[in-house]
Amino acid sequence: MFDEIMEKFEDSPSQQAVIRLILERGFSVNDEGRVVSGGIEIPNTGIAREIDVDRRVVDATTDAILADEELRRIFQNISAIPSLMDLAPVLDLTVLTILPTDADQPGIVAEVTSRIADRGISIRQTISEDPEFTDEPKLYVVTDEPLAGDLINEIRALGFVRKIELE
Repeated sequence: MFDEIMEKFEDSPSQQAVIRLILERGFSVNDEGRVVSGGIEIPNTGIAREIDVDRRVVDATTDAILADEELRRIFQNISAIPSLMDLAPVLDLTVLTILPTDADQPGIVAEVTSRIADRGISIRQTISEDPEFTDEPKLYVVTDEPLAGDLINEIRALGFVRKIELE
């Protein structure tokens, strides 16, 4: 799906940057063509400044979204999910990041979380990036306590794991 969305803006790398930012931040577009987070409006100038484009590029992108029924349905229904990942160091949590070889493979989340739970470790949050919306989807698992080295090695040895990161 991500590729299909980006194709609609293939003639404008600046508009693609706007699309990418909206998706990454979990913003949506309301009926007036304003970028919002819930009911809070995000100024187009702020979005433009963040990705170094003119604010008119943001306007043109939201106009294009509203003009396309498929894009309208997608971008009017996006919502953000609060993440513990940035708070992990402050709250003394552990973040395990897994980069799979094939994110479409079923059972990745179940396999990883089962192995952690089997060790009696509480999982505070999991975030699985959608392979349809991200070029390199990752699975993030936030735990209450550090993961033992043998558990990390066990997870690293799973056939679908390409790379593992620990914070």
